[in-house]
Amino acid sequence: MSGRRGRQPGPRLCWLLCCSALLSPATGYVIVSSVSWAVTNEVDEELDSASTEEALPALLEDSGSIWQRSFPASAHEEESHLPPPEGTARARPPPAPPGMFSYRREGSARLRPGTARFLAHASAWGCLATVSAHEKIPGLPFGNCLLVSDGPFNNSTGVPFFYVTPKDLLVADLMKNPTASLLLPESEGEFCRKNIVDPEDPRCARLTLTGQVVAVSPEEVEFAKQAMFSRHPVMRKWPRQYEWFFMKMKIEHIWLQKWYGGVADISREEYFKAVPRKA
Repeated sequence: MSGRRGRQPGPRLCWLLCCSALLSPATGYVIVSSVSWAVTNEVDEELDSASTEEALPALLEDSGSIWQRSFPASAHEEESHLPPPEGTARARPPPAPPGMFSYRREGSARLRPGTARFLAHASAWGCLATVSAHEKIPGLPFGNCLLVSDGPFNNSTGVPFFYVTPKDLLVADLMKNPTASLLLPESEGEFCRKNIVDPEDPRCARLTLTGQVVAVSPEEVEFAKQAMFSRHPVMRKWPRQYEWFFMKMKIEHIWLQKWYGGVADISREEYFKAVPRKA
């Protein structure tokens, strides 16, 4: 009996006692696979608030390494944007919408007049630039957007008509200097919208007409009324006290930007002979 009382503890028991002494104050540590690391207050709070079902899979997940952080599953969602580990399959991106990157190719030069006529007929509005007659900016360019029509839906003339008021600064400019430029962009057309093409992209066609904007003669008033009111019915209800009247552009030059490679100069003869063709 006396021999047993004086027996010293074995080396294994000493090693266990040392480990116990070292780990006893580590209340802020989590033990996984006999390896410990500090847990921050932020993660500690999330672990306390997380359910057992959410936290345990993160603790027990085998990643091939003993240095596995004990974050709950919600903490890993923030890293979803990082590339997947080596050896894992990448998720395929969703297919692009049909025609998203299938752009049209430039057509023949002989088709450009038809495209110009199409833009002139399909455009419901345009940007008109004049030489300013305003006392603060005399002689400087001045622009505004106007509703436009080159004829009823079934009768394209290629000649832009306008319904304007003398109170508009553009009209005051035109009365002193009828020279103007009219821009008709395709940015609102089917191709540019479906393919998300920027309005300044050369693939998004735009037509520029330059010439003289003059009042419509009495003989043409009835046609001008049909051209504008059939395309813009709301004009019929515009207040009469603004003294609305019709104007048109006598085209002198036609410029078409349809594709890469610069602007095409189309002759008046080609333009007025062409049949409107979709850009």
